[in-house]
Amino acid sequence: MSVAASPCTPAGAESFSGTPAGAVVIHGCRSNLAERDALAALAGPNRTVINSCAVTAQAVRDARAAARAASGDIIITGCAATYAPERFADLPVTIIPNALKLNPQAWNSKGSTLAAVTRLSRGFVAIQDGCDHACTFCVTTLARGASRSIPVAEIVTGVQRLAGSGVNEVVLTGIDATSYGLDLPGVPTLGSLVQTLLLEIPELPRLRLSSLDAAEADDALLEAFADPRLMPHIHLSLQSGDDLILKRMKRRHSRADAVRLVARLKAARPDIAIGADLIAGFPTEDEAAHRNSLALLADCDLVHAHIFPFSARPGTPAARMPQIPPAIRKRRAAELRDAADLRKYAFLQSHLHRVVETVSEGAQGYTPRYAAVRYATPQPKGALIAVTPRHLANGFLHA
Repeated sequence: MSVAASPCTPAGAESFSGTPAGAVVIHGCRSNLAERDALAALAGPNRTVINSCAVTAQAVRDARAAARAASGDIIITGCAATYAPERFADLPVTIIPNALKLNPQAWNSKGSTLAAVTRLSRGFVAIQDGCDHACTFCVTTLARGASRSIPVAEIVTGVQRLAGSGVNEVVLTGIDATSYGLDLPGVPTLGSLVQTLLLEIPELPRLRLSSLDAAEADDALLEAFADPRLMPHIHLSLQSGDDLILKRMKRRHSRADAVRLVARLKAARPDIAIGADLIAGFPTEDEAAHRNSLALLADCDLVHAHIFPFSARPGTPAARMPQIPPAIRKRRAAELRDAADLRKYAFLQSHLHRVVETVSEGAQGYTPRYAAVRYATPQPKGALIAVTPRHLANGFLHA
């Protein structure tokens, strides 16, 4: 089984894929990536597994294209397979919905449900799946169901195993990570989980969080940033900088809440780098609302922005709202990206001629603040490499 880069990059996600045959193909979020090794074990050899995404219409098209390009015994799982199985009805594939994808019985295999822990250059550990909220643009609850948390002890064991095998950075993933623990005995929070991991696994050099909801960051999580091993980087699910649009999205935070949270994060960790998702051209968004999103880039000091035009998803309330013409959506997305690129350029420049520690992915590595650095020569994957970036080109620092 193998993994490499993929063209599909939906909101707040990295994206990964595999070779056309005998592979696990990962589209979409880090939560899908965290399931890679478990899916490989369940599938066995000579199968192609596509763990799909459905956050945009393009993501579903990418999953279909991957299925058409694959050969042999093809299995489609993930959000596109669950939300839009009819899109694969004419293809020679087996569909396993999200609710069953880590269940051995669905794969005609023996054993118990496998933990979603994957080792690449970094380690990826799923701490939670599903979502209990009802954002009007999102199909997550349709595709993944209610929020379900992994018990603290299981997460500690998974991270200990990765750290013991030489992994230098672990990334905690979840569909709605800040809701972690609400369904568990004792109701542990994400912050208490992070503090437990840092306390019980002192040999782990770096721990990183993935996407978080701006409405749910708890005090213990802010306190955890006092530990330098928790990487000073956080990605917020903001979606808009306009209060009326946030209300129509059925988000649970206001613009002021987002700005206030960033101020608290910066007070807890002054060097923290903030990223966010922003949707351009949500239904009913006017130019004033768009300008509020543009202003949010500065107001929240965003240096890692993931921006994409609104994509209407069938079955969601937003799909029934008055739509913004596609050309306007694309234009607003381009304006947001241009403004975000200027901010990221200045952020990257601040790294020049300073020694930074990176976790290597071979040709490049990531700093604690999630700036990508291209190495002069490839480095061992997973190693911690100290480098001094000398120049900036094409969105990358170069050592």
